[in-house]
Amino acid sequence: MHPSLLQIKNFTYHLPDEKIARYPLPERDASKLLVFEGAKITEDGYRNLDQYLPEKTLLIFNETKVIHARLMFQKATGAKIEVFCLEPDERYPDVQTAMMQYGSVYWKCLVGGANKWKDEQEIQLVANDDDAALQSLHLTATVVERMQGSFILKLHWNEQYSFAEALQIAGKVPLPPYLNREADAADQHRYQTIFANNEGSVAARTAALHFTPSLLERLMEHHIQTGFVTLHVGAGTFKPVKSDTMEGHDMHAEWLEADTELLQLVIRQLESGHPVVAVGTTSARTLESLYWLGVRLNRNDIEGLEGIAIPQWYAYDHYSDMTAVDAYKTVLLHMQQQQLPKIIIRTQIIIAPGYQFKVIEGLITNFHQPQSTLLLLVSALVGDAWREIYEYALSRDFRFLSYGDGCLLWKH
Repeated sequence: MHPSLLQIKNFTYHLPDEKIARYPLPERDASKLLVFEGAKITEDGYRNLDQYLPEKTLLIFNETKVIHARLMFQKATGAKIEVFCLEPDERYPDVQTAMMQYGSVYWKCLVGGANKWKDEQEIQLVANDDDAALQSLHLTATVVERMQGSFILKLHWNEQYSFAEALQIAGKVPLPPYLNREADAADQHRYQTIFANNEGSVAARTAALHFTPSLLERLMEHHIQTGFVTLHVGAGTFKPVKSDTMEGHDMHAEWLEADTELLQLVIRQLESGHPVVAVGTTSARTLESLYWLGVRLNRNDIEGLEGIAIPQWYAYDHYSDMTAVDAYKTVLLHMQQQQLPKIIIRTQIIIAPGYQFKVIEGLITNFHQPQSTLLLLVSALVGDAWREIYEYALSRDFRFLSYGDGCLLWKH
């Protein structure tokens, strides 16, 4: 069956409110770990992860950094308008270029209270009199374009700051809506992985929130390798599937980045026969997207990398028996020919039951919302066993969603 025909009602389960972790544990690696291999489920703690990975496993992390995407503005009348920064306008070639704009930037945003805001009006950031940094920022916003469900805004501020710096000063941590609380001081660092480097996400890579320097040391002692990609996560990661079938759901496109070192590392790993394990669904989507980019480059059916390089259904509508090694070598050759130290593309790939994984053998991830595309990805990896896995976790007091516990899942 083509995944577009899947009925989302078949990927639901009852998630009691008390199972949702509202706050992180005091220690990152104190979280519980469910391990699924074959038909067997066991449980342990993240501190013992090294005992469940074969020597010479390659773990791939997403090193994106969460930006302070929530901004509170007010009109001259005092009416409050909340702006959620989603992603750069299409006039910028990539996220990093947009984040390094000084003085002004065009950004795609969600706007709360938009009915109070006329297009020609300029609104100002809410700034406390005792906050000198906010006062000096002089951040304002105007509407450039109204879109279906979102806006293109022009944000303007003191040109001595980059947009990344402006968000750090003025914005708030964009906690997921299902946590149903305001961000506090602890979220500044706990809703960020220790690998966070490239700014651009509006949601944390929650699978990697469990990792600590001491856990990484134990993994290194066990001869576990690490590699890094970047996929900037948009608010679409929280978007529930509202259509009856997946055909009616538009997967959000996201920016990904990978350098030549990563491509070479994965090629060596695949050629050696040792497993590649993605830490998080975004790492999985990135690794699999790079495979399909190699397929498209090999077939010469992609004119350029400016648009969406991997459309939502490409993997299902275009059969490929190309090996992962050959696909990655094709991408690497393209990068070398174009003298690109890293490749930056947008991917809209949706991984759902029926998908055949080309690169990864395992996945480290948290427990996801019912009827979500993230749960579809898990089901694609482990098959119908996802129900047994989730029932086990619910019955054994595992904590769910962003600040919850996690699991190591091997391909079924």
